[in-house]
Amino acid sequence: MDKIVVDSSVVIKWFVTEQYSAESYRVLDGYQQGELTLLAPDLLNAEIGNIVWKKYNFQGLAETDAQLIITAFQMLKLSLIPTAALLTDAYRLAITHRRTVYDMLYLALSLREQCLFITADERLVNAVNPAFPNVISVVDWP
Repeated sequence: MDKIVVDSSVVIKWFVTEQYSAESYRVLDGYQQGELTLLAPDLLNAEIGNIVWKKYNFQGLAETDAQLIITAFQMLKLSLIPTAALLTDAYRLAITHRRTVYDMLYLALSLREQCLFITADERLVNAVNPAFPNVISVVDWP
């Protein structure tokens, strides 16, 4: 079973139709079929919660739909790694590559686990992929 790190830009697309949702569903399908183990820093909980909150408050997402998304997300049971275990490496990567610690937590995890980091954040991919070819866009993931 392959391990991959996913971030909130991929995960939210499983619940809200956005650009690259179809590509993101391929990742979810692999997980649901038992072909993939999905990893993320436990920061993912707060990020998904905040995205749903923004969609509810500013983009017209119905309250019942927002709660359904939160519930469905919690039922996924992804392998969430404590950010405390990744912070030192993430901070060093953030300083070196001039990216947020938030983003670098995902990269640090993928480096620690020696696996791919799949994201829908094209700016992040463009910024770090030359140094870290394990960071790829969900569009380019098989």
